Amino acid sequence: MNKNNVLIQNIIEQFIDIQDQENWLDESFQKKIDQISPEQAFARPIPEIHSVAELLAHVQIWRSESIKKLRNEPSTLTVESPDNWRTNEQLKAIGWEQLKADFFKSAADLIELIKDKDDSFLENYYKDGYQFKFLIEGLIHHDLYHLGQIGITIKLLRQYHIVSI
Repeated sequence: MNKNNVLIQNIIEQFIDIQDQENWLDESFQKKIDQISPEQAFARPIPEIHSVAELLAHVQIWRSESIKKLRNEPSTLTVESPDNWRTNEQLKAIGWEQLKADFFKSAADLIELIKDKDDSFLENYYKDGYQFKFLIEGLIHHDLYHLGQIGITIKLLRQYHIVSI
């Protein structure tokens, strides 16, 4: 283990835990999405609540854009971008299995990109004027926030019996 990337390794462990491991939350993306069918993934419990598929695609697109920033590549996604929140119809065309594969690949790609970097990399700035540490920690926060929303969406689907879970 590189003694100069203790923080990076901790960040990687957090991403892995959130993706598919047991953690103090006792929740992970894998645990949540494994319990729903494709039909359930695209269901909105009420019109104002995003579907699980919409939430997963949203997290994935921000990860992909952040990977571009980590590579110092152009990144154009904004909160107003159409790709920020793609519709269920757009996502159904991609398919639930592909959405899940893209989602988990985005985490693997991020980990692969940073795993051999020294902690000093986190202090570097990307084009928006923020340090990479700010970007990567923000991704973890973003993941956790939307993991909670996925849990609420699934609970509402159950409560309203929109689709049987």
